[in-house]
Amino acid sequence: MARRQLHKLSVKEVKAAGPGYHSDGGGLYLQVGSGGARSWLFLYKERGTGKRKELGLGSAAEKGGVALADARKSAEEHRSTIAEGKDPAGERKAKALAAASAVTFGEFADAFLESIKGGFKGRNTHADWKRDLEVKAAPLRPMMLPDIQPEHVLAVLSPMWLTLNRTARETRSRIERVLEAADAKGLRTGRNPATWKAQKPLLPKAKKSKRHHAAAHYDDMPGIVKVLRTKHKTADTAVNLAAEYIILTAVRTGEARFMKAKEINFAKKLWTIPAERMKTEDDPEGNEHEVPLCDRAIAILKMAMPKDLDPEAYVFAGQWSRDHMKPLGMNAVLHALQKIYPAMTTHGCRSTFRDWAGDETHVAREIAEMALAHKVGDDTELAYRRATALKKRRELMEMWGRYVEGESNVVKLAATG
Repeated sequence: MARRQLHKLSVKEVKAAGPGYHSDGGGLYLQVGSGGARSWLFLYKERGTGKRKELGLGSAAEKGGVALADARKSAEEHRSTIAEGKDPAGERKAKALAAASAVTFGEFADAFLESIKGGFKGRNTHADWKRDLEVKAAPLRPMMLPDIQPEHVLAVLSPMWLTLNRTARETRSRIERVLEAADAKGLRTGRNPATWKAQKPLLPKAKKSKRHHAAAHYDDMPGIVKVLRTKHKTADTAVNLAAEYIILTAVRTGEARFMKAKEINFAKKLWTIPAERMKTEDDPEGNEHEVPLCDRAIAILKMAMPKDLDPEAYVFAGQWSRDHMKPLGMNAVLHALQKIYPAMTTHGCRSTFRDWAGDETHVAREIAEMALAHKVGDDTELAYRRATALKKRRELMEMWGRYVEGESNVVKLAATG
């Protein structure tokens, strides 16, 4: 049998190659993406199953990438591994795990923190991470990455779970991130022992800490909204529209700031917030949340959104973001509201809505809580209620919209279950 041809490509051909796969022979391929990204691949068939597998050999970029000669050397090593009856992918993983036996959690955590700190925005974020990974997670630091199990993470969280619950949750999340990065680098395998799913069954249920946010009395809300509308003509329209929209929908500020055009269904007058944006300290897993929109909320969206807005663009854009690819600043809405009502906070708007619903309507408590995306009952009860609750929540939000517009103050609503 004739030997397969090797070294088909020249350096010049590698540089000039267009999109697609280009064979150098012996399982070595140059992959060029439609966007110009270039990488080396080694393709082979798994012994016994004949299943096609591929291994990345690194970037083929002209600057800083793996040279043709080095890619050929790697491919030759993989061919030798196959000739010995071994699987190149398995051998690579075994080598990575062997290397991990010499890397401790502390060493990797410090390197990981250094690599991501450039993306931190908060003034104290780096210090908070450093505290959690060095002090709170101290028992994990001398451990080798593959050895860390759920019980080891539990030993870190348990002492502070009931007394410093928020700190414990943040520490767990950061440990999860470190171990997730270690897995991506091939330094450990298997289920991440720090995920909420892995830890939840092991931890006692913590009492919710009641945090009180400054709120306006609902009697004052129509006046606040009236001033906001006046400011639409003289101040930053996006900020004031967003503030009124948050009042009307009773959502958290972040849920509105990061709202994208694709989340709005104008025909159904419905806004669907993705599950990943609904994660909170009380609900780390998050669930998709549907928000029924009153007529005024729909009108605000149409004012805020330019025609033909990119589905991935933010509805409420930052001050200098004409293409709507950057959202409003974190405190923009808060400052706008406090100029009108100094004691007010954006989260307090939710409290105002809840007080109004409890004092001025006969709506069932469960419906008002669900309008705030608070979990009510177990999963079975939630599934049973979902179909009918949306209709009742829509009625409630429409009445709230009419109230803040000053149309009514006493609301009549039949009791609902």
